Amino acid sequence: MRLIRHGFAATVIAAALSAAPAAAHVLLENKEAEIGNRIKAVFIVPHGCSNADTLKLRVKIPEGVVAVEPEAKEGWTIATTKGKYAAAYDYGGGKVSEGVQEVDWSGGRVPAKTRDTFAIDLVLTDTLKPNTTLYFPVVQECEQGVSRWIEIPPEGSDPHATKWPAPGIKLLPKS
Repeated sequence: MRLIRHGFAATVIAAALSAAPAAAHVLLENKEAEIGNRIKAVFIVPHGCSNADTLKLRVKIPEGVVAVEPEAKEGWTIATTKGKYAAAYDYGGGKVSEGVQEVDWSGGRVPAKTRDTFAIDLVLTDTLKPNTTLYFPVVQECEQGVSRWIEIPPEGSDPHATKWPAPGIKLLPKS
């Protein structure tokens, strides 16, 4: 009887481990946020690319997000790419029509089997649609290989059904 239990336990553990990679993508610590507010978006990198250390992380800023300020990370260099927005947004008593569209961290190292975080302060404008999910495509570059967490599922579908899901945050109505 004891052998059967161990065999069953081994099967359950093997099944859980085989399912683990689907959940091992770059995530957002915040699961939801209210539109019209400044938030701190914390991106969780749960591991490297296979067994290779992470050397660079690039986050694409979606339309409707302004006042982007990446948080410094010891040992890493931050670069931003700026550009024109599709529309002008109300911010700080005026209109903004351009800003940061991508944040890149490089020059550091996250060991392959280590979890780490990268943070960006940003404003979710009032133009974003409540009760939807806002996605931030992320590219994770490693010593060997690249993981492109950039797939955005159709609205209403399971975001984990894609192989390379972009991290997302559910947008709540402004209170």
